[in-house]
Amino acid sequence: MKTCSLMHKRIFDIIFSSFGILILIPFFLILILLSKIYMDKGPIFFIQERVGRNSKVFKMIKFRSMKNNNNGSFISIKGEDRITPFGITIRKYKLDELPELLNVFFGDMSIVGPRPDVPGYADKLQGNDRLILKLRPGITGPASLKYSNEEEFLATVENPQKFNDEVIFPDKVKINLDYYFNRTFWGDIKIIVNTVFRANY
Repeated sequence: MKTCSLMHKRIFDIIFSSFGILILIPFFLILILLSKIYMDKGPIFFIQERVGRNSKVFKMIKFRSMKNNNNGSFISIKGEDRITPFGITIRKYKLDELPELLNVFFGDMSIVGPRPDVPGYADKLQGNDRLILKLRPGITGPASLKYSNEEEFLATVENPQKFNDEVIFPDKVKINLDYYFNRTFWGDIKIIVNTVFRANY
């Protein structure tokens, strides 16, 4: 299967993110206002270092959904008290991730690709698995679709951190490596459509 070239993928990302940002500006302003009303005092945006293409570290931007200055785990579990009521709502519909369109526009991310890991997890990639790092990380992707209810699922297991590290993370790596070898333009479009309509890939 012919893969989608990185150049064509980048052109699509610039066009898609530009239109997305322009169209969503009023919605962004509404979310910022609601965040000011319903969130605790603190920044509106959550900015965190993630590992991007060619292992370059960048700062990913999201709407903040957790209490300010929380020091919890890198994984999130449904029902934990560090997530605010407003945060629960925006996380449910993935609205907290909309500012990542800025990361896409500036070239740190892609619309579709592997989700960017924090440095500790990206360092676990070995051998052929590191091919994943040749791609720009994505707002959505096949692994994101499969684990769209990850927080709810982790809340049902006895040791969420262990289950994430030993089961979910390796499976995501496998899915992302398959995406690296088999990505296509129309495959990306399908992933975007399924993400918008919250369907399985």
